[in-house]
Amino acid sequence: MTPAGSTTRQADRSTATRARLVKAARELFAKRPYADVGTEEIVRRARVTRGALYHHFTDKRDLFRAVHEAMEAELVEEIGRQLTEAAVSDPLEALRVGIRSFLDACTDPSFARITLIDAPAVLGWEEWRRIDEEHALKLVVLALEGAMDAGALRRQPVRPIAQLMLATMGEAGLVVANSADPVSTRSEVEAALLAWVDGLRVAEQQQ
Repeated sequence: MTPAGSTTRQADRSTATRARLVKAARELFAKRPYADVGTEEIVRRARVTRGALYHHFTDKRDLFRAVHEAMEAELVEEIGRQLTEAAVSDPLEALRVGIRSFLDACTDPSFARITLIDAPAVLGWEEWRRIDEEHALKLVVLALEGAMDAGALRRQPVRPIAQLMLATMGEAGLVVANSADPVSTRSEVEAALLAWVDGLRVAEQQQ
């Protein structure tokens, strides 16, 4: 039998190795298109063997997926942190904070390249959308439900609206990421998205 302490240390080393691979790949994918980054370069940067890479990931695409998912999870966590720190109690303002935070991320060249430009092409649109929904859909659903419960938004089926919002924000992100002037475009897109949210409000609050 393998001692429990040894098993724990092996698991810790395995976790650390995987994290190094994801970190190295993320740094490289942020600088160059997916097709221009080789696995040899990734393992050199991570200071691990090719065997370690293929122990943790099926191939480069699988590693890219892990990088993309990590960035999606970080964004959702950051939005949650902002809501907590600001003690946002207005459900509509919570939606606005989420929209602004997402658009801020889209002006970051590394986020834009990996999650908005390369991810749909590398992973395919369906898988890209599935990952987006897996990480962000629950947050959007909760925000919409809170706004409806508070009487700020018209009562209607939540999930379709949440999916439409995610799709709209994804398209908005692509517009910002592919713009020659992401900062200016971000401001224009924000105004349009916030106006769309305002259109969901109950009639008396729109007056």
